[in-house]
Amino acid sequence: MTGGNEIRLVVGLGNPEESQQNDRHNVGFWLLDGWACKNQAPLSPSARHTGISGKCPNGVSFLKPTTYMNLSGQSVASYANYYGLEAKKILVAHDDLDLSAGCVRLKYGGGHGGHNGLRSITQSLGSDAYYRVRIGIGRPEPGRDVSSFVLGKPSSKERLIISSRIDDVLALSDEILSGSFESAMNVLNRRDNN
Repeated sequence: MTGGNEIRLVVGLGNPEESQQNDRHNVGFWLLDGWACKNQAPLSPSARHTGISGKCPNGVSFLKPTTYMNLSGQSVASYANYYGLEAKKILVAHDDLDLSAGCVRLKYGGGHGGHNGLRSITQSLGSDAYYRVRIGIGRPEPGRDVSSFVLGKPSSKERLIISSRIDDVLALSDEILSGSFESAMNVLNRRDNN
């Protein structure tokens, strides 16, 4: 991603219920909350877009869909259509079972990997050509139900690791939002290997 492809909308995925705010499935919300705070973008309810949204002084918007995860695309598409945003101007932060807890990857396009929020966004936008921040939550032990794992709370050790990696992403937010994904990914990869 280079000049002209700056991110205009950052979306954090999670479930809206208060009781689920600390669940693994809500790590996208965790990152979005930190990003909005860092960028002085107070979040407030937006009935028009079925979400909680805000805009920072540089024009980047933040959105937390308040639908269930499998309907997140309705909120994202509503926002994108209203403001005339192409999919390539959108960055979605979400949990990822295929990465170990705290591992972070930046990605452009591709499949949904079984993630219902991404599936909904791709269907609603009619495109998978958007950026993603994949935040690893690890996989459950063999025989443990995946659904109860993602809807469960991480251990205190996992939470510390994930929170630390979210801080790493936030430290690179200017690079990421301006389109310097490759540079940001190199820094994140070095930290993963330490």
